[in-house]
Amino acid sequence: MDFNDTPEQAKFRAECREWLETNAEPKENKASGHSDSSLENHLQIAKEWQKKKYDAGWAMLHWPKEYGGIEASPIERIIWGQEEAKFNVPGGIFEIGLGMCGPVMMQYATQEQKERYLAPMAEGKEIWCQLFSEPAAGSDVAGLRSKAERDGDDWIINGQKVWTSGAHYSDFGILVVRHDPDIAKHKGLTFFFVDMKSPGITVKPIKQITGQAGSGSGFNEVYFDDVRIPDSQRLGEIGDGWKVAITTLMNERLAVGDAKGSDIEEALMLSKSKDDAGEALIKNDSVRERLADWFCEANGLKYTKFRTISALSKGEAPGPEASITKIVSANKLQEIGNFGIDSGDMAGMLIDDENGVSSFQGAWLGAPGLRIAGGTDEILRNVIAERVLGLPQDPRADKGLAFKDIPTKA
Repeated sequence: MDFNDTPEQAKFRAECREWLETNAEPKENKASGHSDSSLENHLQIAKEWQKKKYDAGWAMLHWPKEYGGIEASPIERIIWGQEEAKFNVPGGIFEIGLGMCGPVMMQYATQEQKERYLAPMAEGKEIWCQLFSEPAAGSDVAGLRSKAERDGDDWIINGQKVWTSGAHYSDFGILVVRHDPDIAKHKGLTFFFVDMKSPGITVKPIKQITGQAGSGSGFNEVYFDDVRIPDSQRLGEIGDGWKVAITTLMNERLAVGDAKGSDIEEALMLSKSKDDAGEALIKNDSVRERLADWFCEANGLKYTKFRTISALSKGEAPGPEASITKIVSANKLQEIGNFGIDSGDMAGMLIDDENGVSSFQGAWLGAPGLRIAGGTDEILRNVIAERVLGLPQDPRADKGLAFKDIPTKA
C-alpha cells in the first residue's frame, strides 16, 4: 500500500487544513480544552462547532448532499479526520450519533425518516445515543431482557439499559429489545429508534470513578416504563434486531477506535523530565524497555488502521480489524496512565482540586471503561480469533435454545 497522498488527496488535505486554520486553534497553541467544563457550556460550544462545519460542508463529508454531506470518498473522510485531530475542537458529543446511529438510519430508515432526521443530526441540532447494554446481559448484547410487546400500531417497551453515554442530553436514541422470548436469543430481537423525551423514559446519571456524573462523556442508566413507540420507528424487519445491531457495532468499533488520552509522546516527555535519584527516568533500562514496547504498539496500530483505510477507500464496510485497534489502544492507555502515576511514587494518585485529574490519572481511571465500551476485551478477542484468524467458535451452551429456556442464576 502507498501511504503517500495522491495529488488529488494532497489538494484536498490542503483545503481541509486551510479551513481549519481559519476557523480553529491548533492544539500546540493551547495546553488543554475549553476552560469552562460545565456540560451546558460544552454542549453549546460543540453545537456551534458542528453548525460551523455543516454550513461550510465539512460536517459529514461522505453523506449524500441532501443530508448535509458532499459525497466525498471514504479516504477524504479519513484525511479530514486526520487534519481536524490537530486542532483544539470540541468532541465527544456527536460521535455516537454520527458514527453509529447515522449509518444505521442511512441503511434501514425510510426515505421520509432520512429526510427528517439525518440533516439535523449532521448539523448538530439533535443529539443521538445508543441504547444497547443491560445489567443482566453483561457483554452479551443478545442476552438482553428489555421487552417489546405489540399493541396495534405501537410497541410497548419495558426494561432497563445501562452505560448509555450521553442519554441525559440526547434527543433520540437507537434501541434493541426482545419481542419474542420463545425463540433463540439472536432471533428474538427487534430494533427501533426512540424519542428520548417520550413519556415513561427515566435517565439517571452514573457516578464514575473519576468523580464525574452527568458530564459530557458521562454514563447513564435508562429505564423504560410502558414507553410507546410507533411501529413506523422500527428499523429493519421484526426479528432483524441482531442483524441491525451488528451493523451498529461494526461502525461503533470504527468510531471508538483509538482510546483518547496520554500516549507514547506524553510518556516520553515525562521520562525525559522526571527525576529518578538524580537522573532522568529515561536513563532507567526498564523504563526504556516499556517506552520501546509502547512505540512498537503505536506503530502497529498506525499500520493496522491503514488496513481499515484501505478497505474504506474501496467502498467496503468496516471489518473485524477495527477490534484489534480498540483492544491494543485501550490497554496501552491504561499502562501509560499507570506509568505516569508510578513515576510520582506515593504522590502519584494525588489530585489537585484546582486543576482536576491529570492526563495520566485520567488515563488510568478512564481506561477500564474504554475496555468495555464498544465491546469488552474478551468479546473482541473472540471476534479476532473467529473472524480474522479463522479459529473455531467457542462452545455455546445456549445454542438452539429458546431464550426463556436458557438457565439463569436464581
